Amino acid sequence: MAVTATTADRIGRIVLDRPPANSYDPAFLDELDEAITRVVEDEAVVAIVSSSSEKFFSAGADVKGFLQRTADDNNAMVARAHQIFDRFAAEDTVFVAAIAGHALGGGYEIALACDIRIAATGRYRIGLPEVTLGLLPGTGGTQRLPRLIGRGRALDMILAGRSVTPDVAHDLGMVDRLVDADDFTDTVEKIATTLAGGAPLAIAAAKRAIHDGIDRDLTDGLAIELEQMAPLFATDDAAEGMTAFTEKRSPTYRGQ
Repeated sequence: MAVTATTADRIGRIVLDRPPANSYDPAFLDELDEAITRVVEDEAVVAIVSSSSEKFFSAGADVKGFLQRTADDNNAMVARAHQIFDRFAAEDTVFVAAIAGHALGGGYEIALACDIRIAATGRYRIGLPEVTLGLLPGTGGTQRLPRLIGRGRALDMILAGRSVTPDVAHDLGMVDRLVDADDFTDTVEKIATTLAGGAPLAIAAAKRAIHDGIDRDLTDGLAIELEQMAPLFATDDAAEGMTAFTEKRSPTYRGQ
């Protein structure tokens, strides 16, 4: 399989495994969709999206495949990718992209669609080079990158098809954390374990409030925040969290 998914202790693991570069085609996208469904149905609080390759996170869409298909078929594949990548934000599970190799084009767009991006130090590249192929970053790059790093910086990168090293990507805000390569796996696991031990309903509500409100004006965003907050006061998890705080102990959350 090109994409595998497992879940244990409320942590999902989605692994991209299509050698040599995890380039994707329609079958790969279908498997990614199924992988997302599996970790969500297993009620994973957090899911790590990583690669089996030491060199590539993903090089994006299979360019040779584009040449073999019709323009209509290629557009259909891109539209399908949009549907799948949108799920990363839409689902309650928190998706963490663990980048330790080249993340280029649609590969970086997978990471962009995730909630959090963690990168290992190294000499690999991160970017959206599609314009050098006569295309544009068509699976979310033109929309998600400007929202992440600002319009001017995104234009500078996308129009030139420029890629950068992980440290520069971190400085620009393209990735959220930069971790020493020697500690990368342990650090990602610690982050996932911390999230998995949190209050699932509160984490999901906070994610929804951020994603639903970020592109609206402040008044509408604050209204969304109130909508997400209101049900939490009636949950067992909130009672447990506040009681544990007053009793000076660690809470045990059950997602209820």
